[in-house]
Amino acid sequence: MSIGIGVISFWHVHAWDYVKQVQAHEDTYIAAVWDEDILRGQEAADTLQVPFFASLGDMLAQEDVNAVIVDAPTNLHKDVITAAAKAGKHIFTEKVIAPTVQETEEIMTEINRSGVKFTVSLPRLNDGYTLSISEIISKGLLGGITYVRARLSHNGAIAGWLPEHFYNREQCLGGALIDLGCHPMYLTRLFLGQEVTSVSASFGYITGKEVEDNAVATLSTASGAIGVVEAGFVNSHSPFTIEVHGTEGTLLYGTPEAKLLLKSNKLEAAAEGWTEIPLKDNQASAFEQWVNHIQSDTEAARNIQAALELTRLMEAANRSAEEGRVIPLAD
Repeated sequence: MSIGIGVISFWHVHAWDYVKQVQAHEDTYIAAVWDEDILRGQEAADTLQVPFFASLGDMLAQEDVNAVIVDAPTNLHKDVITAAAKAGKHIFTEKVIAPTVQETEEIMTEINRSGVKFTVSLPRLNDGYTLSISEIISKGLLGGITYVRARLSHNGAIAGWLPEHFYNREQCLGGALIDLGCHPMYLTRLFLGQEVTSVSASFGYITGKEVEDNAVATLSTASGAIGVVEAGFVNSHSPFTIEVHGTEGTLLYGTPEAKLLLKSNKLEAAAEGWTEIPLKDNQASAFEQWVNHIQSDTEAARNIQAALELTRLMEAANRSAEEGRVIPLAD
């Protein structure tokens, strides 16, 4: 089954990365382009040698557009995703689904009504280090989880390579946390392995942009376990780092090398120092999984659940930073 894909906007920095994934997959091809920026969209369509549509409705009406990839500004997600669902097009979208739980629920209502296949790009869930860490936790080698920390940052705001529109509050509805921080957020929630009861966050504005360029969020649980999520646009040479601590051991990744190190009271080697754990192979990418769901008529249940939880945590973090208080998730 050959799947024709319409690209909904080239606003996001990863838009062309997804195009390359489409081109590399034997069962998919780019069929059309729509963009809220007509000049950008026409240029992209010309490069790809496919039709450009100034009207999203017109593109969605094309019979050879079976599915869409959404890389539009975050504030347009609700409109474009629901339009695609109503048109019966399968949907792959950049995170987050939407900035609030209410908008996300409205989107999911339309997706569930239409029966289209929906997947969110949460790429680090499929990486080998995530799979390895999850296995170690499941084996009980860390005991009860007490603390998780995940950090992802770069120097885009001080080196000037991040697109200027990524600092536009109206379009992005946030800065470093809603962009980069999504990844450590969903990973921290995964490794905690339990419900988060409250969220607190602090934002920094080092470069004076409309949105935060430095951020930290703290996730609290009923057991007392704590998760810390860190993200920034103003950090040179900051490694992607994960720490998972428990009553019986500690696991470290990226401190600073991309190695997974374990020390556990349940391993004989614990007294001798850290044990390096071989990383598992990556799973199929979120895009490849989406295509498989379309072809196999299956659902991306775990992916969607993680994406829904991500929106809940992200909305709470943004509220916390704005209101200067801890946000109980019962709110």
